[in-house]
Amino acid sequence: MSAAHKQDPEDPQVTSDPERLLQRFARLLEFSTELASTLDIEILLNRIVEAARELTECEAVSLLMYDPQDRQLYFQAATDLLSDGLGRSAVPMDSSIAGWIFTHNEPLIVDDTLQDPRFFKEVDILTKFQTRSILGVPMRTKKTTLGVIEAVNKEHGPFTQEDRQLLETLAGQSAIAIENTMLFQQSDLVAEMVHELRTPLTGLTAVANLLQRENLPENQRITLAQTLNVEVLRLNEMTTDFLELAKLESGRTRFNREPVHLGGLVEECLQIIQPQAKEEKITMDVHVDRSITPVHGDRKGLKQVLLNLLTNAIKYNVKGGRISVRLKRKSKSLFLSIQDTGRGIPEDSLPYIFDRFYRVPTQSGEASGTGLGLAIAKRIIESHGGKIMVESRVGEGSTFSIQLPSETAARQDTQPAFNYPRLPNWRSRTSTDK
Repeated sequence: MSAAHKQDPEDPQVTSDPERLLQRFARLLEFSTELASTLDIEILLNRIVEAARELTECEAVSLLMYDPQDRQLYFQAATDLLSDGLGRSAVPMDSSIAGWIFTHNEPLIVDDTLQDPRFFKEVDILTKFQTRSILGVPMRTKKTTLGVIEAVNKEHGPFTQEDRQLLETLAGQSAIAIENTMLFQQSDLVAEMVHELRTPLTGLTAVANLLQRENLPENQRITLAQTLNVEVLRLNEMTTDFLELAKLESGRTRFNREPVHLGGLVEECLQIIQPQAKEEKITMDVHVDRSITPVHGDRKGLKQVLLNLLTNAIKYNVKGGRISVRLKRKSKSLFLSIQDTGRGIPEDSLPYIFDRFYRVPTQSGEASGTGLGLAIAKRIIESHGGKIMVESRVGEGSTFSIQLPSETAARQDTQPAFNYPRLPNWRSRTSTDK
């Protein structure tokens, strides 16, 4: 038998036990019903790969989506054995099995990947997983092909045409569910955005009307003009954050995976926010374990998260307060925590702190910011297979913690990108300090 073959009605592997086949299609029907009722894109994609793994009885499954702007296929979901290393990595269209399936819009069974020149070996390097065989099918609707589902390593024997038929049917149902979910999320997010824009726009309209009064005193005119400027800047920030969150939630944000030294990245971000901390007389207490190897991640995205958390730690701190930054390894994970001595977050606000557009009310009942920064941070960290958490007590401060899987560590063949001098109010310790 050849290493790769397409569907063939005469293939002896088509035949199967009729009762067992009926059971598998009954399970497929259950999965299809479940997928049609799921409106969260991340949950949906994870359910699709788990359903594909069960139906094809294989070791692992990955799902790739096509980005028409980049003309690339990107991993969007995978079962546990593959998920840590893949993230949102791209595969080449012209030199990968997934690229061939998408381009030809046909299913493909590869019995021996090592003998197939289309196999993209870098995936096994990233995931530390050995791919022996692949069954791949396109995810297509009547109008377009959204991507590819790949089942990897049949548990017993080779992949069969029965497996192909089941996976093709699931892929068709999945494509419809993905389209519906993305349309729902877009309309839902737009509705939220319109709602959030109403309040500042109402305020801007009132200010604009007042500025048109001829008898308005000059001092009031200056104050209103300053208010107008502040609100316009806030609207600009909100729309920028909104567009970024929309791209993250729709899966259109692409991450450039590379070895990232978290220690060096922490120091770079601390250097950036140092002037703000100095102005507020805030002391930095930094403890970084420099034995930690680089992680395979998107440097720009991780930097954005760190700057957001550090800026918040200054913004919501007290004058002359302290910020403690810790980076350490524990078991199979890396932990980064940022602790402040600020006003803290009320207990009833903690469950919603990462929700989009949620802002913690102040004592006067007002809320500042766009309410999108932490939602964006959560999405970025989750795309790296990690988690972001918060602990807080009113009057004592807050601690935001990031957990990243250390299994995604890259080779330790690069050096930290930055080696900044220590600043007066920045106390830094290495992992060997007591």
